[in-house]
Amino acid sequence: MNDLALLLTPEGRALLDEVRDTEPARELAVATRLRRDHPAELVSAALGQARLRQRAVAKFGAEDAGRMFFTPNGVEQSTRASVAAYRARRLTELGVTSVADLCCGIGGDAIALARAGIRVLAVDRDPLTAAAARANAEALGLAELIEVREADVTEVDTAGYDAVFADPARRGGRGRVFDPEAYSPPLSWAVETARRAPRAALKIAPGIPHEIVPPEAEAEWISDGGDVKEAVLWFGTGAPGAVRATLLPGPRSLLGRGLPDPAVRPVGRYLYEPDGAVIRAHLVAEVAEEVGGGLLDATIAYVTADEPRPTPYATGYEITDQLPFNVKRLKALLRERGVGTLTVKKRGSAVEPEELRRKVRPQGPNAATVFLTRVAGAPTMLIGQPLA
Repeated sequence: MNDLALLLTPEGRALLDEVRDTEPARELAVATRLRRDHPAELVSAALGQARLRQRAVAKFGAEDAGRMFFTPNGVEQSTRASVAAYRARRLTELGVTSVADLCCGIGGDAIALARAGIRVLAVDRDPLTAAAARANAEALGLAELIEVREADVTEVDTAGYDAVFADPARRGGRGRVFDPEAYSPPLSWAVETARRAPRAALKIAPGIPHEIVPPEAEAEWISDGGDVKEAVLWFGTGAPGAVRATLLPGPRSLLGRGLPDPAVRPVGRYLYEPDGAVIRAHLVAEVAEEVGGGLLDATIAYVTADEPRPTPYATGYEITDQLPFNVKRLKALLRERGVGTLTVKKRGSAVEPEELRRKVRPQGPNAATVFLTRVAGAPTMLIGQPLA
């Protein structure tokens, strides 16, 4: 709290501007110079905040990250701005004009909601986190739309709001928490709170078991740039039991149609690697239907087909070779093809990509992708190229 208070003073803000681009290797020299004219505590706080802002650029972009205030946990746990903006758009499309943001953290989601024109009550019980959220609302010119309250979210009355957004903490003293009932507060509390609200969105870990999703909720898995970021349980959308995978940028959403598992079939000329959100949402069958394909193996989420049918929900490859797993044969084939740039993908294989690269030592001007997988239960190598 004291560090943040120091940084919010005119001297602190000026110092933050001065150290914003400091490289880690220069921190000691910069700190030594600045301590001649500024208190040591303030210099340390400014350099620490500069490091956090540099880390936050990947989530918030350089412009916002350069003005915001972060805590170490806040950088780690906050929502990527693109994902938060997408979720805020969905809420506005549902007619939401006010949201109680419970477990708001440093305010990343509250910022996205406010920028969508939604009035926000942002609540967090940690004093430093709440102070950072308040400072961020002010720094980005959103203080009129964001009220930050330091409180226990389980004691907050949300009755006057169109919707509830909750992001229970999924990290504890020993690291990441996987049991939803070990979230803080537990998922069961968040679900009951959502049920009482006209609309609600609960941000949860993408690995949540499908069987614990409430039947009245819509479940959505979201990826950004191919990386799975989160799952969201939506209440009050008019689509109970719906399942979707949403890919950003876009957005592009694939809705589940309750299809049976695809059949296992022989390797075709093309292989499709579904996006991680599609796999987490259990919608591989929908992708297989789109491309007219089937599975390489009943337990592997690779789809094979005989024709190229581009889909935004999977990356396609043209397969040139199919070999039983054998490092020597792979090395000889790559040498014959002059492959120096080798992308290794695996699913259903214990072999590590870097280990394989060391063994085959690719050299040459050409590029290829090798898939380490199983075909009808047998360890197999598939070699190919991405579809243009």
